[in-house]
Amino acid sequence: MSVMVSVFDAHRTRTSEKYTAYPPDVLPMFVAEMDSMLAEPVRDALVRAVTDGDTGYVGHGRALPEAFADFAESSWGWHVDPDLVRTTTDVSVAAVETLRRVIEPGDQVVIMPPVYPPFWEYVTEAGGSVTEVPLLAPAGEPDPFDTTAGWRMDLDGIARAFADGARTVLLCNPHNPLGLVHDRSSLESLAELAAEWDAVVVSDEIHAPLVHADTAFTPFLDSCPEAAGVGVALTSASKAWNLAGTKCALLVGASDRARSWFDGMPREVVERTGILGYTASVAAFSEGGPWLASLLTELAANRRTLAERLGDMLPGAGYRQPQASYLAWLDLRALPWGDDPAALLVDEAKVALGSGPDFGRQGTGFVRLNFGCSAETLDEALSRLHTAYSRHTDG
Repeated sequence: MSVMVSVFDAHRTRTSEKYTAYPPDVLPMFVAEMDSMLAEPVRDALVRAVTDGDTGYVGHGRALPEAFADFAESSWGWHVDPDLVRTTTDVSVAAVETLRRVIEPGDQVVIMPPVYPPFWEYVTEAGGSVTEVPLLAPAGEPDPFDTTAGWRMDLDGIARAFADGARTVLLCNPHNPLGLVHDRSSLESLAELAAEWDAVVVSDEIHAPLVHADTAFTPFLDSCPEAAGVGVALTSASKAWNLAGTKCALLVGASDRARSWFDGMPREVVERTGILGYTASVAAFSEGGPWLASLLTELAANRRTLAERLGDMLPGAGYRQPQASYLAWLDLRALPWGDDPAALLVDEAKVALGSGPDFGRQGTGFVRLNFGCSAETLDEALSRLHTAYSRHTDG
């Protein structure tokens, strides 16, 4: 049975941003939330908590650190010490609070656009200044059936940033919006650079459970011995199990240095964890594996559908199948929609997409499409986009 539901049914019953930001006749494919049902163990755990009235302030047990440690071991062979795991509201809070512990006001923080738009805000909210070291784009036209990374970190550029005074990297692994999974060699090189310059790597790994079967995920902290001493990982069950609104994320360390950063955070960083998010996350990491496997099968089919059909629906569009998650980075620069195609397509096609320029100037002419939906919804979106394109070319 499919884990996805009809987007039109979701429009009638759901009140989250995805389904209320636009009128019901617009397909919402802009925000990173899936049209999925909850995994049964997660649903049952939440129903049980609400039925029991267990909706107070979060406790201080080890259930979630231990559940995540077991998941990390079985999924990636990564040994996580539960004593070096903390929880908070979401990965955004985790990023800002970690940066506040590792930088001084005005310090440079490296980010790698095109990247998740709030990365700029995390840095400034924490008191730092952004230093952009864009990812290196693959050469030539993208092959939609190629699931190799293509993109890669500019390690020489990061070294220059360190030489110019930067001492922190905010890493996205897997990288949103590209679905890029950084390979072990690149992560090892980054960790060695950080160790050489006494820098810190804060690795946002929220999409890690959504890595596809043809790619191997390497947690930054487990990439090499140096990484454990220079890094912090941030993660959550929220993307993989569609739990963003329940508000729970994890900060993971692998050194006494990380422990000192965590212990130096205000108590409220942990206290803000949502108890329902904590409950849902324990169930997801400990019992949600079969549901996740079904989800990944559906997502793999959708990412291939894009590869098979996009060229016919939008001639000249560029696409490379992502290695992780349900987000497609579409190059529409050759099409007649200008620098920000999403701004036009919401009216012309009744499809709401992520605005490419929001991800950095490298996103000019691009859109991000969320294919975490039913096959029927994806077909409808492609049909609407094709119709909008035809109006331009036929005119």
